This record gives sequence, structure tokens and C-alpha cells, in this order.
Amino acid sequence: MEITVRTAVERDLSSLLALYRELNPDDAALSQEAARGVWERIAAQQGRTVLVAEGGGAVVGTADCVVMPNLTRGGRGILFVENVVVAGAGRRRGVGRRLLEAVVGVAEEAGCYKVQLLAADDAYVHTFYESCGFEPRAQGFRRYLGREA
Repeated sequence: MEITVRTAVERDLSSLLALYRELNPDDAALSQEAARGVWERIAAQQGRTVLVAEGGGAVVGTADCVVMPNLTRGGRGILFVENVVVAGAGRRRGVGRRLLEAVVGVAEEAGCYKVQLLAADDAYVHTFYESCGFEPRAQGFRRYLGREA
């Protein structure tokens, strides 16, 4: 399967929502109106890039990137990655690897000194990220607010 990675646009919204349902199947669905409003805020956010991977004529993966400006490391930013998802039918076909290569490209273009992501406590996922050049370098912590997300 030939895989192309590009910046997401509004017409990708329904595909993104389908991928996010695979990531978090227990989440309540957003209405189209609410999703469109969130998308407008995402699209307007400086330093934010949502990538989509296309294969076989469909969106089969995504990664959400946010560059955070930084006053350390010579002013070089940090790129945070969230919501990395590859559709079940697209897994083990190079989609995730191509997405992460594009993520690193976004970080390099923005002059970042590192790319950071959190991964589920899953040995397969950890092995995948390590095979893409990421290192398990720190203990992550999180605190959910309100209803656990």
C-alpha cells in the first residue's frame, strides 16, 4: 500500500473522528457541530499540525502535533505528539512509521530539539516506538480532571 502523509484539512474531520473512535471506543460521540467547532479551534492554533496518512484512497492514520515554544535549549521548542492512531485495517503496513517520520519532519522544520510522546502501557506499542527511534527516557505522570478521559 502506498502511503502519503499530509496535513489534515476540514474535509478529513469524519475520518479523524472514526480513527479516534478506534483509539477511545468508550468516548461519547461528538455531534458534527461540536466537532466542527473544535476543529476550527485546532486549525487556528499556532504551532498545531494534525497529520493524516492516506493509503488505498482512505485516511488510515493520524497524529496530532503541538510545538511548544521553550526558553531553555537555546530557545528551541518541543514537539508533543498525541492521538497517534492507525486504523485496524492499516496496521503493520508502515502507516505508523510513515506518520512518525512526518512528525519528526514537522519538529525539525519548527527547529525543535526533541519530540515527546506518551505511550500506552503496552509492550507492542513500546517496541514499535523504539523501532522508530524513540527512547523510553522518563517516567510519565498525568492527572485527569473531571471525568477520566
